[in-house]
Amino acid sequence: MVVTASGKEERTETLAIEVPYKVALNDKEIGASMVLATGLEEFGAGFLFGQGYITKPGQVREVLVCPEGRISVHADVEEGSEPKEVIITSGCGGTGKISKEMLEGAFDPLNECTITLDEVNQFIREMLAQSPLGPATHCIHGCGLWADGKLQGFYEDVGRHNAVDKIIGAILMGRIPASGAVYTTGRLTSDMVLKCARIGIPIVMSRTSPSSLGLAIAKRAGVTLVGYARHGRVNVFNAPDRIIV
Repeated sequence: MVVTASGKEERTETLAIEVPYKVALNDKEIGASMVLATGLEEFGAGFLFGQGYITKPGQVREVLVCPEGRISVHADVEEGSEPKEVIITSGCGGTGKISKEMLEGAFDPLNECTITLDEVNQFIREMLAQSPLGPATHCIHGCGLWADGKLQGFYEDVGRHNAVDKIIGAILMGRIPASGAVYTTGRLTSDMVLKCARIGIPIVMSRTSPSSLGLAIAKRAGVTLVGYARHGRVNVFNAPDRIIV
């Protein structure tokens, strides 16, 4: 029901369906998150990357999604006896959890690439056209990856962290390349930038702003960090040479 000064009016609204899923690695439960139930295989792998259990493509062997709300990831990884130490970051509802190990140590070289301003325009246009859920619900974050002149993958979720995790999971599972540019509708806080940098993505863009720690990590890793990306213009906060006019 819509209530205004003129009165009350019955109206049907579209809502995003948010559901809980547990994530297990080699039959051991690691954690859980509230998610939009799409791209769940990719989410499971990406979630475990953020927690520090999976570190590179080629480790994931199989992902099984159970209708009871469990994502079982089987991977060739060293299984420690102790849980990973995690840091709760800026994600709503605790979705922004990253392993402490991800913050420490030097960064590997990024998978180099460039992107033209015309490609940025096309990237944003194609990505935002992928799903009607965003404008229909005003409750969805999207994340896409552009490489080799085309949109390679797009995922969405109720959480901006989850949408990025799905992109990272797709990279880990060999479904999209790690080299390219990521665009997210969410703000670029430290953990968002960190996960992209650790997987090797050289260009990270958002329609909104980075945080101070997001920028600090971009500088450490050499990531090109772009905020306020719009048709015809971008604000480049770090490493502008990868953006070609």
